[in-house]
Amino acid sequence: MTRKRWLATALQSLAALFLLGVSSAHELRPSYLQVIELEAGTYDVLWKVPARGDNQRLALDPRFEGNTTVTGDPVDAFVDNAHVRRWKMECPDGIAGTRVHIDGLAQTFTDALVRVAYADGTEFVTRLQADNPATVITAAPGPGAVAWTYFVLGVEHILLGIDHLLFVLALLLIIDSRRKLVGTITAFTLAHSITLALASLGYVSLPGPPVEAVIALSIVLVALEILRKRRGDHPATARWPWVVAFGFGLLHGFGFAGALSDIGLPQKSVPLALLLFNVGVEAGQLLFVAAVLLLAAGTKRLPVRLPGWTKLIPPYAIGSLAMFWVIERSWDFTLGHLFSL
Repeated sequence: MTRKRWLATALQSLAALFLLGVSSAHELRPSYLQVIELEAGTYDVLWKVPARGDNQRLALDPRFEGNTTVTGDPVDAFVDNAHVRRWKMECPDGIAGTRVHIDGLAQTFTDALVRVAYADGTEFVTRLQADNPATVITAAPGPGAVAWTYFVLGVEHILLGIDHLLFVLALLLIIDSRRKLVGTITAFTLAHSITLALASLGYVSLPGPPVEAVIALSIVLVALEILRKRRGDHPATARWPWVVAFGFGLLHGFGFAGALSDIGLPQKSVPLALLLFNVGVEAGQLLFVAAVLLLAAGTKRLPVRLPGWTKLIPPYAIGSLAMFWVIERSWDFTLGHLFSL
């Protein structure tokens, strides 16, 4: 045994510990502020923030500065892992020129998407971050601003979506040639692009919790195939990884669509926003693949050699984490539902 393989084992173990550490962290979904002009000076406001459970939410709140008045009592509800608050607001001088500040955003790692729909059909869309938690609402931005906003949201979603990245990582671990790598990434991209578009445009709909549970199950299945291959078998996934990538990629597309539905699409720029969100997802995915390949290439050059059993660490770590997600995500509509009766 040389030092090269021992160092590679250490890197694999650290990666496994990292994966287990992030398993408890929820995806950093963006908050969403929607302001719709009902008539001159009257607006319907919706504020959606990520929630954990049925009674906790991120401590984020929008604050409008200027001649604005809340009319009526806000209505609060927890819906689909989010806290939603809706209220009416009067702006006698119009909302253009009003400064909106997201209180608490500077203390988080999430973003906030702000969308204002004017009565004439135009829209203002922008994205706020921890280092820039406020903006001045203006007339509708150009298509370039909308494109950049949704591109960045797509990149962030895939890079912060640990389950999607684990599925890609599992596929990379079972692929043994460049031709299969290109075919697999292409098939996964094509598949989730199809269902992302169909679901976002309302042509196809699947309930979110079962989809998320099956996405986690897809990772478990690929992890089992990696174990079979590393024990000397020739599983179907190793021979035709693009087929598996396409089949499960259709499910992952519904997951991407669910995230996109949380933040909404600008009605006047739906094709552009949808396209750039998908391009952002692909860009983030390719960045991840490149990082994994560079890390693998780097470890091969290190002067260490690992014992044979260490090659089982990654699939066991990935499969165990994914199985935890399967149980967690399916609990409410399976055994959890029975226990609540």
